[in-house]
Amino acid sequence: MTEATRTLCSFGFWHSFVIRHSTFVIAANPLSFPRNGAITYAGNAEMLIATLLAAGGLLFAFDHATIAGKLVLSLLAVVSIFSWSIMITKLRVIRFARQQNARFLKAFRQDRQPLRLFEKHARFPGSPVFNVYRAGCEEMTFHLLGSPEVDDTFRARLEIADKISPAQMGAVNATMERAVGETALALESQMILLATAVSGSPFLGLLGTVWGVMDAFTGVAEAGSPSLASMAPGVSGALITTVTALCVAIPAMFGYNFLVTSIRGIIVEMDNFAAELASEFEHKYVDHGSRESVFRR
Repeated sequence: MTEATRTLCSFGFWHSFVIRHSTFVIAANPLSFPRNGAITYAGNAEMLIATLLAAGGLLFAFDHATIAGKLVLSLLAVVSIFSWSIMITKLRVIRFARQQNARFLKAFRQDRQPLRLFEKHARFPGSPVFNVYRAGCEEMTFHLLGSPEVDDTFRARLEIADKISPAQMGAVNATMERAVGETALALESQMILLATAVSGSPFLGLLGTVWGVMDAFTGVAEAGSPSLASMAPGVSGALITTVTALCVAIPAMFGYNFLVTSIRGIIVEMDNFAAELASEFEHKYVDHGSRESVFRR
């Protein structure tokens, strides 16, 4: 028999097996599998989901879970709700922050005057980089003009203002560094809850499983009938807490890693902009001679 003949025979065997198996499944549950091969209404979809859950043993395990196991499942459900809400909220905040950072940097780099946007009272809400810019400009204008307020005479006073000393520029750098730190803390807020969900959920599930197995063995010992049929329901009800805990921890782990990496990228972007803005200030407003400005705090 040639290789082609063997391939055709093998294909024919598996094709007839799949047809026979599919016909048996459809005949056994005609409501979930219509004749046209598609689920035609929501009732069939719900029945199919319920059938899959029952076939996987989840409903059976939940029915045979102990009170302690169901309490652990309820706590895991609360943890899951909190972790998903934090992930969705942080994703929206980071996405908006990136958009606003791009808008601000585009506007900032269109003008060679670093204080121009500050003079125009430009606002970029939700932009971490703009927070650093505003803090640096307020400190710079205080040392240049004696006040961070912007009025109609701001440009004229800025043109005749004396340059500041390197020591005063150090105060401006410190202000921008402080703004970077405060914004980073705001971005990282509530991340501890997500980290707790990642690390704590498996231990909660393990606690429920160990507790359930202990109750199952205790029940078998009291009944005096050590058989697999008497132990299986209790063990199944105990293992569902571990399965649920993993379903809570795994998405939280991926979300936490993604959020931490994204927030770290935004912090690096703020540090880079602070260095860029400091370079612009050094070039335009700092006198590296011995002359000191008369405006001091």
